[in-house]
This record gives sequence, structure tokens and C-alpha cells, in this order.
Amino acid sequence: MRKRWFYQVCQQRFYVIVLMLVQLYILAGLIASTSRWSSEVLGLMNLVSVMAALRIISMQEKTNYKLLWVFLFFLIPVFGGLMYLLVLWQSSGKKVNLRLSELKEKSRGLLAGQKNLLSEDCVQEAGYLPLMRYLQNVGYPLYEHLESCYYPSGEQWFERLCQELKQAKRYIFLEYFIIQEGTMWNTILDILKCKAAEGVEVWVLYDDIGSLITLPKRYGDTLRSCGIRCRVFNPFRPVFSTLQNNRDHRKITVIDGKTAFTGGINLADEYINLVDKYGHWKDSGILIKGPAVWQMVLLFLEMWNLAGEREEHPERFRPEQAGGTQIHGDGFVQPYGDCPVDGEHVGEHVYLHVITHAKSYVYINTPYLIVDDGMLSALSLAVKSGIDVRIITPHHWDKRIVHMTTRSYYRRLIAAGVRIYEYSSGFLHAKGIVSDDHVAVVGTTNLDYRSLYLHFECGVCLYENQTVLKVKEDFLDTLSRCQEIKEEDCKTGLIAEHFQEMLHLFAPLM
Repeated sequence: MRKRWFYQVCQQRFYVIVLMLVQLYILAGLIASTSRWSSEVLGLMNLVSVMAALRIISMQEKTNYKLLWVFLFFLIPVFGGLMYLLVLWQSSGKKVNLRLSELKEKSRGLLAGQKNLLSEDCVQEAGYLPLMRYLQNVGYPLYEHLESCYYPSGEQWFERLCQELKQAKRYIFLEYFIIQEGTMWNTILDILKCKAAEGVEVWVLYDDIGSLITLPKRYGDTLRSCGIRCRVFNPFRPVFSTLQNNRDHRKITVIDGKTAFTGGINLADEYINLVDKYGHWKDSGILIKGPAVWQMVLLFLEMWNLAGEREEHPERFRPEQAGGTQIHGDGFVQPYGDCPVDGEHVGEHVYLHVITHAKSYVYINTPYLIVDDGMLSALSLAVKSGIDVRIITPHHWDKRIVHMTTRSYYRRLIAAGVRIYEYSSGFLHAKGIVSDDHVAVVGTTNLDYRSLYLHFECGVCLYENQTVLKVKEDFLDTLSRCQEIKEEDCKTGLIAEHFQEMLHLFAPLM
């Protein structure tokens, strides 16, 4: 059965890839044949590439993206120019942005009655007031009265997730980049089936590229036959489209509007170390309870409605208010989302806020370290200002070329004084930042171009909360299983160094 399933998956993906290659071959053939027909046509196409390059240079985009396009124009001028026009004229991205803007506006309307905590005296004195204001101004209010719990491993997170799923009364929402059949997912699925049989609404949303080789073809039909509603985000189609780059990298579970989970953990066995892929898998996640979960409900429903034609109205999913059960937790929290099509790089701005407002230390976990000059400058400026900046990345890689690119940034950071560590025991997949014992961010955003600019992401900012200290404690504990990278470790020879510098040019593709 497993061999047949694997064959069917490979067959489907093979056909899609072949069709895309055929499109590319036809386009290249048309360009080549046209070029032979007339030198005037060839000159016109070269002019198109030059005009496109000038247009890109004038755009308000990341410098590395501009440089990559311009490099493509001069490397293959005819093909590069036509490829850019193909991207420019696509209407699908504009439609998605318009649709998402409408959904976000509706969500803001449902948050209109939220108390403005920024006017409180205790908040006015907070060291991270600018970050709080920024997130509130882009649509993500500040909340209090919360319960939060940080999990430094996938195993602990999974155990608590199963406990909470079993207590669901009204609905369960799951949104994940990767779902893979195995012990972890099958355990969750058994719970979901039981809950669906009890009348609980169970909705599952997964990314098609993320689960491309981990789920059978038409797996949504399998879930629907169990009484579970399912949508697949951005299905992989045999058509060249810039939207293929925009993946749903979020990991969200919401239960009854009262409990929410997020973090780096997908629903596959390696995340709880039942499968040894790259040594010990180090990950992290967080649970929150209280009024802030309503924001997570809205984040899920925005993506659910974006992935299907029938729109579901959030109002009916408001959590039931039971008297006398208000949570009296410490500190504040702001759940937030990040979208690649609205021009507001929320995940990047959150990281930059934490780094630039730090007074004592900044500790960062990230599986990939592929950043632009702005982030590099912020990290360098922080450490030169006396801030203890430390970053942990994996020692065992999952993608060789990406890991090589990550290491290519070490030299500049270490020279500035940033301390870089690699997790020696295996693969570190945790994503987050903690600073000054006052603020921490736990979410899905990696420090790479895909997460910061191309993927749908989410996270939770915690302020003046005991959970912040748990995040710091986990970072320091992880350091004991790391090796520090020194400047001499980055000396790879002249040819290798030039190759690594070349990789920076293609960083936006990684």
C-alpha cells in the first residue's frame, strides 16, 4: 500500500513538473526562433530588457531582488525581459492582494471593540512601546489577561496539543505547512475523527507545496469522508506563476477560540524525533489562552477564506464568555500575521524592532540565516553598541546550498562581534528572538528571504511575561549543545569565499 501511494504521488508531481518544463521549452523556442527572424525584433527585445531593468531600479523593492533581476537581464537579455513582462502582467497576484485586503478589513472591524491598552500607564512605561504601537497600527492589538506556556521541544508541545484537542467542544482549526502521515499525524487524526463524530467542527488547511510529497493525492477527500472540512492552500499547478512562491508557512491550531498553538512545529514525525533525519530535531512552540486567541481565529479564517470560494463569517466563532473564568496572567501579548502580497513585511519589522531597541542582549534561534543588508546592519550596530548578540543555527543541514549560503554570512557578523553558534546535536528548526528579559517572539518566521518576504507567516510577541524568561532559559540551555563558530572557522579559501559571495546574489531564491 505504501509503495503504491508513493508511486501515485511521484507520478502526479512528475506530470506537473514535465508540463512546466514544456512551457519553459516552448517559451525559449519562441524567443530563439524570433531572434533568427529579424535583428530588429532582437533589438526590440533587448530594449524591453533595458526598460524593464530601469523600471525595477526605480521600484521600492529590496535591493537584492532588484540586483537579481538586473543580473538576469544582462545574463540572458531577451529571455530575462520577457520573463519579467510575464511576471508583471500576471493578474493573479493583484487579485489575491485585493481579496486579502478585503478579508483583513473585515477582521479589523471585528476587533473594533478591543480595549486600547496602549493608553494604560503600565504600558506607556514599557521599553518596547514602539513595537507595541507598530503592531497595533498594522492591525494587531495588544492583549492582557492571558495564560501562556512555552515548549522547548516538539515532544512536549505535541503532548499538550493532544490534551487540548480532546477537550474541544465547538470547533478545531488546524493550519500547517507540512502534514505527513505517521505516528504524530495519525494520533491527531484519530482525535479529530472522534471530535467530528461528537459534532465538533473540525477544519484543516494545509499548504500544497509543503505537503507535496508527504500526503497522497486528493487527501482532502479522505479527510472529508471522516467528517473533517479541508482546504488546500495555493494548489501546485503546471503553470508558471509568481504565486507559486507564496506559500502558507504558518503553523496554527485554535480550539474553541480559547486555546491556540503556534511555533516552528509541523505535523510530521521528525518534529517529535520519531524519525531521525538530521540528528536530534530541536524545535519550539507556544500555547496561549485568553482574549488574544480571538486574533488567532481571525488569522486562520483569513487564510481559510483566501483558499476557497465560499467565505466563512468569523462572527459565529467568537469564544463563549463564561462568567468568573477570566484569566489573570502576567504581562501582555500580541499575536500577528505576515503576508507577502501587501508590502508590509511585519515579520522583518518585528525582528528589527527587538534588535534596535535592545539594551542588554538579543538571542536568536533560526534554521536559516540569509538576510539583507538592513538586517545585517541592525545586528552589527547592536553589537557595536554594547549589546550581547548571539545567534544559533543548525550544524546538520537539511538543504546543502541553503546551509552554504547561511554560513556565507558568518564572516561579516563575526567580524562585527556577533557570536554565532551551530547546534551540534542535529537540526535546529526553532524560530524566535528574546531580549532583555522583557520581550520574546515565538513563531514561524525564519531569518531568510522566503520567510521574511515570500511566505505567509505568523508569530506571538510576549512582553513582561514569565514565558519570556522560559524562552531565554531554553536558548541558554541549547547553547550547551552548540559549538561556537570563530573567525578562523570561516576561512574557506579564496575560491570558496568568492563562490559564497556569489550565493548572496541568489539569496532571494532560497
